[in-house]
Amino acid sequence: MKQLSLLPLFLMLITSGACAQNQSGKSEVKLENSDITYTEQDAAIFADIVERFQDEADQPINVLIPEIGKYFLGNEYVAHTLEVNEEEKLIVNLRELDCTTYAENLLALARTLKSENQSFEQFAEEIKKIRYRDGQLDEYPSRLHYFSDWIYNNRANNLVSTPADSFGAPFPNKVSFMSSNPDSYKHLKQNPEYVSIIEQQEAKINSNNYYYVSKENIPEYEHLLKEGDIIGLTTSINGLDVAHVGVLVEQNGKLHLMHASQSSLKVEISDDPISSFLKPNSKNTGIMIARPVDILN
Repeated sequence: MKQLSLLPLFLMLITSGACAQNQSGKSEVKLENSDITYTEQDAAIFADIVERFQDEADQPINVLIPEIGKYFLGNEYVAHTLEVNEEEKLIVNLRELDCTTYAENLLALARTLKSENQSFEQFAEEIKKIRYRDGQLDEYPSRLHYFSDWIYNNRANNLVSTPADSFGAPFPNKVSFMSSNPDSYKHLKQNPEYVSIIEQQEAKINSNNYYYVSKENIPEYEHLLKEGDIIGLTTSINGLDVAHVGVLVEQNGKLHLMHASQSSLKVEISDDPISSFLKPNSKNTGIMIARPVDILN
């Protein structure tokens, strides 16, 4: 039987913690456990999700992810939630979401629910697997900053597949934005020695082949997309690959984007289906696709 183990977590809640201010100015308890940063509210949200969705854990992961995603509809969008520490730590934040952490949390929550160990500690381990290169948290450069790199590293570790490899087109952009704009990134600005490491990583990313579906071709290939797919909206901005991330969810027989929207400042489902969501005059050029791989128990 799958077990929900929160006793070690509650012991940590009692024995550690310091007052902090969140970006809304509200006081909260920031808890530290080795390299993990989270709050009591994050633990409570996690426990509530496990209780609500435990009976649905046997569903395919592409069905489970959108269902968990709807739990967060209306939640506040908050940028830079992974940049709150001076040193790189694993941040678990289910209260404030940006587009990437929203997708990461959904994948990690679904994988935790489908595992034999439905504990907060397991959830944190799943996030670490997803967010860091080969699941190894070292320093800031170990985080998978570029979404194309995120997709293909997670594919190498059998967390997602890349279906567009069989029907998409080669993605033309090369990445260089981080090393070219280090002052735009807190940790690169504070640690100039990281810039050369990021530059080496960019060269490696650029040596690989990545596939996407152009926005003009999405209607043609929409039947090959699935609810629960994690998609990155590719961009024409020089040096970048993906400018936004979301999850596909079915509404009235059409696939829409469920995402933490920077423009609406909340988690929402797009009014337009994905086939017409990317506007002709926008810098969005198409989509990269990461399809979560199911866990077979």
